[in-house]
Amino acid sequence: MKLQVTQQNLAKALSTVARVANSRNTLPILSNVLLKTENNRLSIAATNLDIGITHFIGSKISKEGAITVPARLMQDFVSSLPDSVLNLELSDNKLHITNDQYQSTINGIVADDFPVMPSIKDGVTWKSPAGDFKKALSQVVFAASSDDSRPVLNGVYFHTSAGQAVVVATDSYRLAEDKLGKSAKPINFLMPATAAQDLLRIINDTDKEVVVTHDDQQVLFQVGDVNLVARLIEGNYPDYRKLIPSKFSTVAKMAKADFLNITKVSALFARESAGSVTIKADKDDKAVSINAIASQLGENTAKAGAKVSGGGEVTLNSRYLIEALNAFSANEIEFCFNGKLEPCVLRSASEPNYIHLIMPLRS
Repeated sequence: MKLQVTQQNLAKALSTVARVANSRNTLPILSNVLLKTENNRLSIAATNLDIGITHFIGSKISKEGAITVPARLMQDFVSSLPDSVLNLELSDNKLHITNDQYQSTINGIVADDFPVMPSIKDGVTWKSPAGDFKKALSQVVFAASSDDSRPVLNGVYFHTSAGQAVVVATDSYRLAEDKLGKSAKPINFLMPATAAQDLLRIINDTDKEVVVTHDDQQVLFQVGDVNLVARLIEGNYPDYRKLIPSKFSTVAKMAKADFLNITKVSALFARESAGSVTIKADKDDKAVSINAIASQLGENTAKAGAKVSGGGEVTLNSRYLIEALNAFSANEIEFCFNGKLEPCVLRSASEPNYIHLIMPLRS
């Protein structure tokens, strides 16, 4: 292998893939990245056997070849170099990297030993505008569970409903759903939330579309010059639609900034009670108030103006409420509920495809 590549492009590609390489894995080669010439480009790849990321960059190739080198050393070294053209040459499983100022050799492991994620055959392929896809995924992924006792809740669920592509995540205490737009293809897969977070890091503002291909076992996302492959989670996702109320006895419409502010202030007093705050919507007062009690420290009531229909109060986890409010880009929020024990829903007229549901706490 012999080629030339810019330091900037190589550093960017290594930062994209290196986070997947795991130095604590039982297979030493999984802490390496694979460098391989492919169709007049250099591909840089890493995998942990559940997720694989490949980044393609333009290069001037004199001789084809492949090698794996330690991910962390390669990334730290290349990112430390000045912006320049790098010469990469392979001999006897040693990768020589040179420019006008530096001459370095990194010992590698033969590429034949590097595990390759199997390709997807006869899969379903569909596309989504990159900006819309990134926003929808970022609005739901944080609601997925981190508890391994129910693996299906550790995932982000993509499916079609009434001719629309839908993405959803829940940890059974809260649920976030967003619609990606119309889809003529049947979509139905459950990907790990960790892979979804890696995917969010890959999608740039300059990317135009995300191409998704999936079968029963894997999903492939193609974004610009980067491919991400992930193994799917097995199991049936819960029928979450039954949880979402169709009507509400209380609806409070208010500025998101005001709601977020009074929630954050009240959360300071809710640390003793595991974040528990009581939210009251008052039609006559035209306000929403949040009360939190810290037995050792004191208590707090914060209030903000709102347009209220109905009225009542409900107790929620303040952290869940803050994270839900932060997920909206809208300026105005509707907070909807049906009493103390039924699910609360956050929604906005300017973001009609997105809803966030939070289960109340027993006060």
